[in-house]
Amino acid sequence: MSVTIHKNIELEGARGQAVLVDLYHPAHQSGLPTVIFAHGFKGFKDWGGWDLIARHFASAGFAFLKFNFSHNGVTCDNLSYHTDIEAFGHNNYSKELADLDSVINWVTHGIENLPAEVCDPERICLIGHSRGGGISIIKASQDSRIKALITWAAVGTLDYAWQEPGFIDRWRAEGFYEVQNHRTKQHFPIYFQMYQDFIAHELAYDTQAAIASLQIPVLILHGTADASIPHEAALRLASWQPAATLRLLEGADHSFGMTHPLTTQQLPADTEKIVDYSIEFLRQHMADGS
Repeated sequence: MSVTIHKNIELEGARGQAVLVDLYHPAHQSGLPTVIFAHGFKGFKDWGGWDLIARHFASAGFAFLKFNFSHNGVTCDNLSYHTDIEAFGHNNYSKELADLDSVINWVTHGIENLPAEVCDPERICLIGHSRGGGISIIKASQDSRIKALITWAAVGTLDYAWQEPGFIDRWRAEGFYEVQNHRTKQHFPIYFQMYQDFIAHELAYDTQAAIASLQIPVLILHGTADASIPHEAALRLASWQPAATLRLLEGADHSFGMTHPLTTQQLPADTEKIVDYSIEFLRQHMADGS
């Protein structure tokens, strides 16, 4: 199937910063069930195999949107490298939810300068990877426009990184902590405002309450060899939402075999599995308008 691609469409995100969106869809088709993909921590829309994944979904008859969160540190000048480290440090969950809302609004209110009616605003699914999975859970619980949810190696809670005893006190005292991008050897600051934002919205950012409240189809995918977010997070999410479909991929890691850059046009076997499982799930729950 021929796929039409629109790259780097600029929307306004949190604090007026740009959200760059890519849209993939079958050529000359409209009214399509639509997937919006949210990347994770240290992620970006052009990482690894996300482009190939988008093509797979479009070839299967879906509109697929992937985007950069406005404060993920990746700018228009370099789409494959974090260059705005300060923006990264000032990111928080409220900003990511605002960015995601901008993308959903763009889909539901009409897609300017693109073929009319590509996306069906009544059939929107969120897919979130890693921390983007946690954000997608919260957004799905808050927004009735979301009709299905899929998580790939999602975090179980949004305070997952701050559990070490004394961590919060040190963070407060120093004003930031640092994380390393092992691929690029960059060090990223995470400013204390991240925690302040979380605490200010702690009830709204409760993933247990959020996923338990969902009355839409939910698919949870996770690898049993995930060293970043152990698959017990998926077990917890499934226990909080017993109606969800849970699939554990034996031996799969956090990125389902993908690396960046991806040097082949063939998706790794574990990535193909999560794509196939997700498409099967969406065909069952969304493709016919159900």
